[in-house]
Amino acid sequence: MQAIWKGAISFGMVTIPIKVFSATEEKDISFRQVHVADGGRIKYKRVCSVDGEEVPYSDIGKGYEMPDGRMIVLDSDDFADLPLSSKKVIDVLEFVPADQVDPLYLGKSYYLAADGGPGAKPYVLLRDALDGSELYALVKVALRSRESLGLLRTVDDVLVLQVMLWPDEIRDKSFAAPPEDVEIRSQEKAMASSYIDTLRGEFDPEQYHDDYREALEKVVQAKAEGVPLPESEDEETEGAEVVDLVAALRASVEAAKARRAGGGAGESEPAKKVPAKKAVAKKAPAKKAAVAKKAPAKKAAKKATKKSA
Repeated sequence: MQAIWKGAISFGMVTIPIKVFSATEEKDISFRQVHVADGGRIKYKRVCSVDGEEVPYSDIGKGYEMPDGRMIVLDSDDFADLPLSSKKVIDVLEFVPADQVDPLYLGKSYYLAADGGPGAKPYVLLRDALDGSELYALVKVALRSRESLGLLRTVDDVLVLQVMLWPDEIRDKSFAAPPEDVEIRSQEKAMASSYIDTLRGEFDPEQYHDDYREALEKVVQAKAEGVPLPESEDEETEGAEVVDLVAALRASVEAAKARRAGGGAGESEPAKKVPAKKAVAKKAPAKKAAVAKKAPAKKAAKKATKKSA
């Protein structure tokens, strides 16, 4: 695997030479823009907005547009002279409790490998010191032309760099909070807790897969082979309004139990939702009876209307 970056971890007076490798890879299916009529790929020309001429890559640079519309052109020398103290160095700032780190700050992950024989011993020293300490090393590092905070942690026998967002990159969340006057009954909370307990399990992402990507791959394969497209296996879901939270949660708990026991969740759920709807519908006859006692003529009129319908 090709290293994307080489540098060192600065750990007190100890320097650990390392190589950085991307820990993740995209699996999304990518598409090309094409001309629908003949499948030809669409190409774009790089044209200057001032003189209208096509511009080669060698003449393309970076520009920053000022609020007043002026364009400030920057070249490679401008970026090379930036005062990045963490350039080519993962600088350990402090060690923080792992349970204090909000996952909202976490970004891309990288595997760190010792670069050469001399780096192996200090690498293992830092790894073993972190392992089991319930602490993360908070670091500062410059990757891909930007400086970031990061965390060093252990995954099995490997050190992992978890790049973080800066605090000012996290948006304010207050807009998403529900109204403060929303009240939850104790029975509703108990049923919600029961549903959570029913679905409690060990973290094992290997048991899940990307249904959309797999279905899309089948569509592409079918088109390539000139065979009929595979039929959709999507299950129909009801879009009805939630009438009774407790009834809905109780049905969810029973469906989850059936699914865990090997039963079909798709069969259990609708069966429990129907009675909840019928219970609401039963209120209507009671209202009609009350009205009938006060106004018999209206009751007769309603019956006549139903017959004609």
